[in-house]
Amino acid sequence: RVTVYCDVKEGIIQDVSFEAKGCAISIASASIMSEIIKGKTIEEVNTLFNYFHKLCTGEETQQTNHLDDDIEKLKVMSGVSKFPSRIKCATMSWHAVKAALRV
Repeated sequence: RVTVYCDVKEGIIQDVSFEAKGCAISIASASIMSEIIKGKTIEEVNTLFNYFHKLCTGEETQQTNHLDDDIEKLKVMSGVSKFPSRIKCATMSWHAVKAALRV
């Protein structure tokens, strides 16, 4: 169970926090996500979500742009691609943010 709170002003994530009860993967992913998306535009969050989802499902993830530092931080979660039952754990908080922002 994850609840994500986002303060968005003029299309930029001003602050983000979460409450979580779950496995270590879901909590770690939510923590990394909340650190990374703060200060990002909704478009950048969408780009990061798409990258992260591909990373977790083992799809092609080669991408280079101004978000490279954030992408490097996300790679720590790449191991979940070997455990399909854990993909939902890793992506749950990201799906919550995407739904909240409607991106």
